[in-house]
Amino acid sequence: MNTQKFAKEWIESWNSHNLEEILSHYAEDIEITTPMIKLAIGGETDTLKGKENVSNYWRKALKNIPDLHFELYDVTFCVNSIALYYKSVMNKKAIEVMFFDESGKVNKMFAHYTD
Repeated sequence: MNTQKFAKEWIESWNSHNLEEILSHYAEDIEITTPMIKLAIGGETDTLKGKENVSNYWRKALKNIPDLHFELYDVTFCVNSIALYYKSVMNKKAIEVMFFDESGKVNKMFAHYTD
């Protein structure tokens, strides 16, 4: 996997606000864990499972944060995973750790943010 290429395309997809393009990076059984679920849409959990649930969350988040723009600082990698370090919403710094399935799609993700 070309980690720099993936990171660039991932950032560009989010900055485009094109949900289908964003979702193209993820497996059907995606599981995400992020404190932004509660913050962005007032959810009751920090974890969502399944592409449909994640899609619904991101659709609401994109609507609630129309000026969303990410800026990539760096990308690191490990076995079947990468970590993107980037400027996120509300000028927070974020590290997003993504794990890939055998088809090269992200099937698990953890997002970490600065206060």
